[in-house]
Amino acid sequence: MKLVLASTSRYRRELLSRLHIPFDVLSPNVDETPLPGETPSTTALRLSVLKAQAAALTYPDALIIGSDQVLMLDSEQLGKPGNFENASAQLKKMQGRAMVFHTALTLLNSRTGHIQTRDVPTVVHLRPLSDAQIEAYLRKEQPYDCAGSAKSESLGIALMSRMDSPDPTALIGLPLMALTDMLANEGVDVLSWQAA
Repeated sequence: MKLVLASTSRYRRELLSRLHIPFDVLSPNVDETPLPGETPSTTALRLSVLKAQAAALTYPDALIIGSDQVLMLDSEQLGKPGNFENASAQLKKMQGRAMVFHTALTLLNSRTGHIQTRDVPTVVHLRPLSDAQIEAYLRKEQPYDCAGSAKSESLGIALMSRMDSPDPTALIGLPLMALTDMLANEGVDVLSWQAA
């Protein structure tokens, strides 16, 4: 069966390529607006499922990966900043505090309809930061397409004092440990996989 990533995120593509299994990429075109009263975990899981289901319309005989990430700071959901001003405001609000990134993962077998989901939370503690440090980081990194404006796989790691997660790839956007388990449940052994 073909493996499909229902995401246009370059971070997810880079992560999935680590498994050395060829895959197709499809933009799922899903409205990512949280529903009223929805918890971050529920939002992330719902969106990851919707992305996989949207891709199933194009790939009726595939293993489809959907993923979504929602950042929670106290009771506020924070998304991708989009520009310098929003990123600066996010980091000023987050500096010196702890937050939770909910990274949801879905694997849908579009042939059988079997669906697996998992939320992999990551607690991140940011260091106290000066305005000058925040500006210097943003000018160098420009992380405007990342929830919370902090890219742990790059210079953003210097913003963090601690990270607690069952899967370090979850924070980047695709929990590969959980995905390996899900693929195994569908009969795909990542370590012994070979092209036919």
